[in-house]
Amino acid sequence: MPEIRYTVACTFPDAATVARWLDWLRMGHVAAVVAGGATSAEVVAVDGTPHAMEVVYRFPSRSAFERYEREFAPALRAEGQQLFPAASGIEYRRIVAEVVDRFA
Repeated sequence: MPEIRYTVACTFPDAATVARWLDWLRMGHVAAVVAGGATSAEVVAVDGTPHAMEVVYRFPSRSAFERYEREFAPALRAEGQQLFPAASGIEYRRIVAEVVDRFA
């Protein structure tokens, strides 16, 4: 079964909002996604784009990702939207991709 890479890309209006968002991730959001089925997560700052971040989660299979989407994602997304609404100038983008090959 191919692994699934799920990326949440965000662009923020300012550094203070990025800092609050990172605190939220560290204080439990990422752990909740991992508890929901992800095998790993990494948070990265995007070069060349001020205040842009991505969180890349890996799921062991499409069925594991679909279970996460069905059972865990709605509540986690609602919390994120409440704390960091799009109306505040934050732009969100989600990318779901199947890993075809992996090289060490």
